[in-house]
Amino acid sequence: MRGRRQLGQDARRHAELPAPVLRGVIAALLLALNTLFWCTPLFALALLKLVLPFRGVRLALDPAIHGIATRWIAGNSAWMRLTQPTRWDVAGIDGLPYAGWYLVQANHQSWVDIFALQYTLNRRIPFLKFFLKQQLIWVPVMGLAWWALEFPFMKRHSPAALRANPALRDEDRETTRRACAKFSLVPTSVMNFPEGTRFTLPKHAAQASPYRHLLKPKAGALALSLHAMGEKFDSLIDVTIVYPHGRPTFWQFMCGRVPEIVMRVHRRPIPPAFCHGDYSADAAFRAQIHGWLADLWAEKDAEIERLLAERRDPA
Repeated sequence: MRGRRQLGQDARRHAELPAPVLRGVIAALLLALNTLFWCTPLFALALLKLVLPFRGVRLALDPAIHGIATRWIAGNSAWMRLTQPTRWDVAGIDGLPYAGWYLVQANHQSWVDIFALQYTLNRRIPFLKFFLKQQLIWVPVMGLAWWALEFPFMKRHSPAALRANPALRDEDRETTRRACAKFSLVPTSVMNFPEGTRFTLPKHAAQASPYRHLLKPKAGALALSLHAMGEKFDSLIDVTIVYPHGRPTFWQFMCGRVPEIVMRVHRRPIPPAFCHGDYSADAAFRAQIHGWLADLWAEKDAEIERLLAERRDPA
């Protein structure tokens, strides 16, 4: 009875919200205000760490910086609950130990994925850190915030550039190595999207992907993270994200036009041998990593199909 009453209250509250575009403007303003509020202390501590680059200072300031980021995400979750009528169907997050280090991976369809992951996992596992494209450092305010939070910025080289200059591959390896050395000091969750880009039907067709709902996964970033700090990782947190009503844009989400988000979270062991192999030089080890990830991806693809089928043909 209490659950029905709460659903009724939520329905009435969201029914009173303004029209979608106005709702999107309100959500955007709340997002901007929350971001500017928390960026002020974040930038101050990041600058202090920059001018005092000592291990003791880092060990003292990193937990405080993560605490600011956690409260920032909690503020985002608050305006999302206030303005969004989205129904969340989430399973697998109960009982995740907060302390420790995690490698987190998910399928990637939209910028909404990041907000969904933060909404679901914030304060359940340590703060999520993402690998970002180098160009994103120029995003106003947010680029500086990601720098302050020490998100690694990765350079994307075309296949032609890599063939012409194979040494370019070492740039991202070194970026990953340096980032993971910092991550190993304070409990952190390292986030990876193995597909490397957001799913679209043209990309799916161009790849001739063997999966129905996914692009082919790339194992490089995962293998580099495992090599750099694999023994620190408690486990792999494998997240499946489904939008039953279609992949949304971020603006559609802000306007409240995402009726439902489905997430399934699986905590998986990481084979100990994966923490010691040489991905770049050992072909047999590389094949092991690819095979393991391909099996996980096939399972994820089947899970997405099952979740969509349940909504097409409810029992």
